[in-house]
Amino acid sequence: MISKAKNYFKRNRNIVVQFVKRETASRYKGSYLGFLWSVLTPLLMLIVYTFVFGEIFQAKWHAESTNKLEYAVIIFAGLTTYNLFSEVVGRSPFLILSNTNYVKKVVFPLEVFPVIAVGSALVNAAINFVLIAIFTVIVNHTLHWTVILLPIVILPLLFFTLGVSWLLSALGVFLRDIGQVIAIVIQALMLLSPILYSVDTIPLKFRWFYYLNPITYFVGDIRNVMIWGKVPILSIFVLELLVSIIICVVGLFFFRKTKHGFADVM
Repeated sequence: MISKAKNYFKRNRNIVVQFVKRETASRYKGSYLGFLWSVLTPLLMLIVYTFVFGEIFQAKWHAESTNKLEYAVIIFAGLTTYNLFSEVVGRSPFLILSNTNYVKKVVFPLEVFPVIAVGSALVNAAINFVLIAIFTVIVNHTLHWTVILLPIVILPLLFFTLGVSWLLSALGVFLRDIGQVIAIVIQALMLLSPILYSVDTIPLKFRWFYYLNPITYFVGDIRNVMIWGKVPILSIFVLELLVSIIICVVGLFFFRKTKHGFADVM
């Protein structure tokens, strides 16, 4: 099935590329600075994080840390990782509903809409990752070689997000309230993931939940390779990848099984 899916999306990659370009361009259409906002927005947010957490709260990720920018960069890396997931998942219940004109076109591959959503979110995340790399050099006075592993460690996140998106985009057609439920879940999950704080600060009796939360591993892997120069533990990473691929395949299978009923309820 994976081989068939690979060939299917290879045939439709031009559609995906064109839609991603269109979505990226439409975000800033009509604005004076245009695509430059993709750089300015995360840069301004990083400045805000540095001021709030570094100056006001005097927050430190490690007790021995003396750099006020470090905490902001660590948080920014976590939020960038989580936002890639949450942006796609938040849109997923409405992906098919907002493209009803394509549903009745028998030849149009509806499966590409979640792929387009992931691609669009990945463009923004890529810009943020470049900024993280730049500010990591400022904080650590070096850029660890492990940063080259970023395209690899991000794969489980992409597979997981894509699988969840296929599942939710199909369910959103039949269960219209799921969009509101997902919006609440996304907000709660951000606070229940080690993004604004370290897993080490969580009481032992609650840590089991964080170790079951896949976001914990995605955020940890990206922080490790980009900021701390650590290589992810191979056994854990392979398990992440396998589970993410399984979720991706299950999501695609569910989408394909239910898509024939989309036109009947829209």
